[in-house]
Amino acid sequence: MPLISARLKIDPNVPSRTNVGNAKILGLQNDLNITGHQYDIGLTVFYLTYICSELPSNLIIKKASPKIWLPTLTMVWGIITMCLGFVRNFAGFVAVRAILGVAEGGLLPGMVLYLSFFYKRSDLALRIGLFYTAASLSGAFGGLLARGLAAIGPRGGLEGWRWIMIIEGLLASQLFEQNVYAISDTLQTFACGALSYLCLPNNIETAAFLTVEERQFARERMQLDNLSVPEGTIEAEHEAFRWSEVVRGVLDLKMWLSATAYFAILSGLYSFGLFLPTIIKESGFADDANKVQLWTVIPYAVAAVITVIVALISDRLQLRGVIMLFILPIAIAGYGAIANIESARVKYGMTFLMATGMYSSVPCILVWNSNNSAGHYKRATTSAMQLAIANCGGFVASETSFLLLAEVPRLTCVVSIAFNYPDKDKPDYHRGHTIVLGLLIFAWVMILLNVLYCAKINRDKAQGKYAQYTGCNDDRDPQFKMVL
Repeated sequence: MPLISARLKIDPNVPSRTNVGNAKILGLQNDLNITGHQYDIGLTVFYLTYICSELPSNLIIKKASPKIWLPTLTMVWGIITMCLGFVRNFAGFVAVRAILGVAEGGLLPGMVLYLSFFYKRSDLALRIGLFYTAASLSGAFGGLLARGLAAIGPRGGLEGWRWIMIIEGLLASQLFEQNVYAISDTLQTFACGALSYLCLPNNIETAAFLTVEERQFARERMQLDNLSVPEGTIEAEHEAFRWSEVVRGVLDLKMWLSATAYFAILSGLYSFGLFLPTIIKESGFADDANKVQLWTVIPYAVAAVITVIVALISDRLQLRGVIMLFILPIAIAGYGAIANIESARVKYGMTFLMATGMYSSVPCILVWNSNNSAGHYKRATTSAMQLAIANCGGFVASETSFLLLAEVPRLTCVVSIAFNYPDKDKPDYHRGHTIVLGLLIFAWVMILLNVLYCAKINRDKAQGKYAQYTGCNDDRDPQFKMVL
């Protein structure tokens, strides 16, 4: 079993999204002398470059080799995050956020694809669950770290929020090495990056920590599971790139159904991560900025535990969409309540439901799309496309849309309805919560449709309607069953 998958604990994408929310509470907006609208432009440009880099990164990961590509992206991401601590104006803030999106874009789709090199479809949810739990833990850790770093105060000519960016950037540049190899429990130096290049295997066949017999067993195990050329083998390594596989992935209806559902869920997650400190502060539950950071920790911690439990159940039952049909209503109930109540204590309680329902759904939906795609380049395409479409939720989470940049007045007016948490909606943010509630209901419907569609494909295969694809070595093969 590859050590990389067993030790991945930190989602490298989340801290740089949520730390800017913590920094806002601690004075980023005032110190940079930017308006709320300009702050949201900074959030939006990140998602533009992030989304545009996901598919190209996944398509070249094999040529660049995972052992080089993934550690490099992680270290560059950490360096750029540190740069946020030194920006002085709106232009610098936007420029660094844009570059940060390019560095981060390939990480999550690349890691999801990479894990599929080593694990059967029925084993992948727990591994992704452990991996994605870091999204919850990084939210909790980010709140604690922000509280501690804020205590530094202005020092060395830098405000407290700048130290959040600098220290978290240093942490980020080491997270890949620290968590993959567990070399030590302390911060690693940049020299550890070189060790990643030497030790991280590209696939099963090159995993030095496996014996020859173990590699053969792993290969056969993947072959039986996929009924195609399995990822992580020499055959997959030399699979020729074909645009037809990319097109097949782009046109896959299952991908679009899961991607639009994920888009709606991530709209809620981004809003939750970026504005949870603001929601807590404006509700009156905590008025001191440092206390606000501490109160953000608990919902994330609870969500982390539930995420792992749900992922384990999903693997045991070998169900993805069906599990989400029962889990997502937890978040729907949370948003339905928080949008219509005034009690600060109850509002804070609802954040637990919101975090739990959304975070625990993500591993299932990430694995589901990968489970139902076969052939390296189709899987690479569907994994990246799903995340690219889903990450458009960042536009909904922020107060600005890329359509504003295009200056299309009518479309801008339409999209402005979806701006979740503008300052003018303080302190209840009723409109924002209601929008996310509607999006989560939409996600539930898309998941239901995908479950029904996958069930139909399985019935059609059983009835011989896919007989012409026998032996095609991809997900069209009649023996390749869709996971519901």
